[in-house]
Amino acid sequence: MTQTEQSAGKIVILTGAGISAESGLGTFRDAAGLWAQHRIEDVATPEAFARNPALVHQFYNARRIQAAAAKPNAAHKALRHLTENWPGDVVLVTQNVDGLHEAAGTTDVIHMHGQLDQALCATCGHRWSAPMEMRVGEACPRCAQLTGRPDIVWFGEMPYHMEDIYGHLAQADIFAAIGTSGQVYPAAGFVEETQVAGALTVELNLEPSAVVSRFEETHFGPASATVPAWVDALLQEAGSS
Repeated sequence: MTQTEQSAGKIVILTGAGISAESGLGTFRDAAGLWAQHRIEDVATPEAFARNPALVHQFYNARRIQAAAAKPNAAHKALRHLTENWPGDVVLVTQNVDGLHEAAGTTDVIHMHGQLDQALCATCGHRWSAPMEMRVGEACPRCAQLTGRPDIVWFGEMPYHMEDIYGHLAQADIFAAIGTSGQVYPAAGFVEETQVAGALTVELNLEPSAVVSRFEETHFGPASATVPAWVDALLQEAGSS
């Protein structure tokens, strides 16, 4: 694929926790913060919810409050700018459960791991806007069963929208992973999917991910600096092609 074709083609972007870190939302691997206070096995699996739903709700209530208070940073805003000005299609897929991309003005974000501001009925599958504080025995507005849970994809569950995501990856001319560790599958394998399609692959990260060797182009540093610079370069190139 020529540079000109890439400059008018489809961009698929995957974002992870690193893009929201500068907005005050911690990652799994932070030494401090909510995740450091709990084991994943105790708060982020279906078994944990079955064993101690009160603890799981307490954990996600705290995350929901934290996310609601967070503001999008320059990286989120740069991606909105890209979606509004790129001459081709831009598809934004996120592993994040916060709403910072939407708060920055980006629409049609694909949330593969769910959303903190939504609740899910484990009985009928209905979704609704989550209250700031969910409790054990949360009633479903549709079926009235007391089986409401956070609409979050826990470890051991299948991420959402995978058929659509793989369809976009197969059509990508540029694939960028921003703020991802490269340790969680299936997202860590997206770079290989897009390489098969002949896409230019780009990693933007604070430090190299576990799959950095798969990427053709890399940019390291805070997302608030690397992402706006990358977006500006892309748009400038597209405008001159």
